[in-house]
Amino acid sequence: MKRRLVIVTEIIAPYRIPVFNALAARADIDLHVIFLAETDPGLRQWQVYKDEIRFSSEVLRSSRWRLGRAHLLWTRGTRTALERARPEVVVCGGYNYFAMWQAQRWARRRGVPFLLWSESNAADARSRLPWVESAKRRFVSACDGYVVPGRTAGDYLRTFGVETTKIFTAPNAVDVDRYARGAEAALGDPRARARLGLPARYLLFVGRFVRSKGVLDLLSAYATLPEETRQAVGLVLAGDGEERDALHRSARAIRPGEILFPGFLQRDELPGYYALADMLVFPTRSDPWGLVVNEAMACGLPVIVTEVAGCVADLVTEGENGLVVRPGDISGLSQAMMKLLSASEVRRTMSDRCRERSSRFTPEAWAAGVACAAGAMLGDRRG
Repeated sequence: MKRRLVIVTEIIAPYRIPVFNALAARADIDLHVIFLAETDPGLRQWQVYKDEIRFSSEVLRSSRWRLGRAHLLWTRGTRTALERARPEVVVCGGYNYFAMWQAQRWARRRGVPFLLWSESNAADARSRLPWVESAKRRFVSACDGYVVPGRTAGDYLRTFGVETTKIFTAPNAVDVDRYARGAEAALGDPRARARLGLPARYLLFVGRFVRSKGVLDLLSAYATLPEETRQAVGLVLAGDGEERDALHRSARAIRPGEILFPGFLQRDELPGYYALADMLVFPTRSDPWGLVVNEAMACGLPVIVTEVAGCVADLVTEGENGLVVRPGDISGLSQAMMKLLSASEVRRTMSDRCRERSSRFTPEAWAAGVACAAGAMLGDRRG
């Protein structure tokens, strides 16, 4: 018997479409997704792949504002959309917009189980703000259950007094097969490197150019590598953001060294860059998860990642498929890069282990976790 499940989430992110498709394909789920907005053009440049959507969905009318560093989203029609959808279970992707509080209130008034889909962890910089923590506690305490991507998010919820029996894991996932196929195609194309204008060897960063992602730390660490290393190994910074000009200025001062800025890369451009790199460096200072690590590992790319990234506890094992460093540790980051650059056999072994590990973090695995959570909520309710 199908369960009518409604997800309330912010935007049509390209990495969410495959997991929602997998959930909709299940025989036990009747899925409808309510997007609060189509995209966020002021923050991200993602292409919206509407033609790939295989689930029932709607996009509400909304308006956006920026207030300092805060991103405000005002949405109209949340409660009306929920009334039309008639969910048996509501899964809400966060608590940072008013519409999500409206959805929670709607569900509580009608006795509909309400699941929080949360990626927050204790290392998230936002958790240091008292007013944010107070709001979190109010929202979290009013939920019936919780869906998390991995261990760090579950541990964080337990600090709020959430019972372990109410926490369900749906591992964060990307379209592993798509990335693996793209990487294989790039590796099999002798002209791919020249066509993309990539160095013979390079370190890769993918993400937003903001301080919290640690991209300035990475550039500083690259500058400390021995000159002969920088002559042989370039640095590719793929993305865009508010620190773009600062990065370009700093990069011009690093000699020798080849530092490339290919700009913001869309989903189908990324596998080639992952496949041809020596490693992904993800030096974030605060990140709920870090899906670029999933993407890189699906392409067989070893990773260097900071210990605060939410994905580390589940995806990265020190010395096996990558290296883990402290955030903001320029010297430690430089040493980690040198360690992998000088060990080609280790990188090959890590590459195989990355592919194996990423094969467990699929859209189908995520869908199974959400379906399990929904079933538990309805079982408790109908008991």
